[in-house]
Amino acid sequence: QLVESGGGLVQPGDSLRLSCAASGGAFSTYVMGWFRQAPGKEREFVATVGGTGVLTNYTDSVMGRFTISRHNANRMVWLQMNSLQPEDTGVYFCAAHLGLYPTRQGYEYWGQGTQVTVSS
Repeated sequence: QLVESGGGLVQPGDSLRLSCAASGGAFSTYVMGWFRQAPGKEREFVATVGGTGVLTNYTDSVMGRFTISRHNANRMVWLQMNSLQPEDTGVYFCAAHLGLYPTRQGYEYWGQGTQVTVSS
């Protein structure tokens, strides 16, 4: 089970930190990812982190602004989002994929999502 939290309404340029709490399974054996879905658009990949937390990958639009991290002992994944822009608005989903290396696809487990709205 994956449960996201930390979404909200912020202004352009603000920061938010999303959290994802995982339960069940051997957490370190799962690659974790964040995805988002804007109104009227398909869900898209945002960021991923490998099982050890060392390897990461980001979509180009968030590179340098967002940081994904994890703590295996606490079974947590975070997405630190800085310099938020209106185009970052959407429902953000945490996802898990059984594997070791970061990936942008093939996720088996999904959370319910948390809303992020960036607006002035």
